[in-house]
Amino acid sequence: MIQKPDIGGMIIIHASDSYVVELPFGLGEWHLPSDWMLFGVNVSPTKHVVFMAFAAVLVFLTIWIAGRQVQRREREGKGPRGFGAAVEAMVLFVRDDVALASIGHGGEKFVPLIETLFFFILYCNLLGLLPWGATPTGNLAVTGGLALIAFLVIEISGFQALGPKGYLKTIVMVPAGMTGVGAVVMAVIMTPVELIGKIVKPFALCLRLFANMTAGHFVILSLLGLIFLFANWFIAGGTVLFVLFMMCLELLVAFLQAYIFALLTSVFIGLMQHEH
Repeated sequence: MIQKPDIGGMIIIHASDSYVVELPFGLGEWHLPSDWMLFGVNVSPTKHVVFMAFAAVLVFLTIWIAGRQVQRREREGKGPRGFGAAVEAMVLFVRDDVALASIGHGGEKFVPLIETLFFFILYCNLLGLLPWGATPTGNLAVTGGLALIAFLVIEISGFQALGPKGYLKTIVMVPAGMTGVGAVVMAVIMTPVELIGKIVKPFALCLRLFANMTAGHFVILSLLGLIFLFANWFIAGGTVLFVLFMMCLELLVAFLQAYIFALLTSVFIGLMQHEH
């Protein structure tokens, strides 16, 4: 009796983190060390750490190569074209229509952070579409770390912009013109709500990115699993076409989720910067 493949187990193995990196073009596997200890904590690199490092290198190379192309074209008195023009258009879009438009006055100092978040998340998303790749943004630890960075920037920059008294007002909320017992009651009621709101913002950033990237890969891998379950050429043909459609949709989602994370981070920074 032919045993059916464990499609669910295969999906979990592919989507989850591990100490094994699949090499491209059938070159085998790269087994990462799993016993690096620091103060009793295992700090061994995993598959998602490797692909995060790869994404960071790609971000650097993208901006560096595109910048050199644009500078060379400017020296020659020509307009940008090709790869440099495409990257420049993306950089200007994120700067003007995402960061500066959402943060407002004083947003220039946050542009490097927003640009870095956008391109880093974009590459992390796109790497998961490779047959041998992995999606670091499909890991809660990664999206949580990115959300934590955004949270610290939002709150610390807000404290610097508003001062201690102004920042306290973002926590202890009293409606304008209300005094006496009513003000105390409102402060008691609204303070927990405001604190929860501060926590919910980074949690929403973390969960939205993780859920969207994980769900897309689960759908694609589940559809591919139908080929092995039914072993029918008609099912296989239809499944391949649908998987190609889902891959194109996932490509759009990769760009969209990077844009949404950068946009919401910019919006939250702007709300704190101009709370007064």
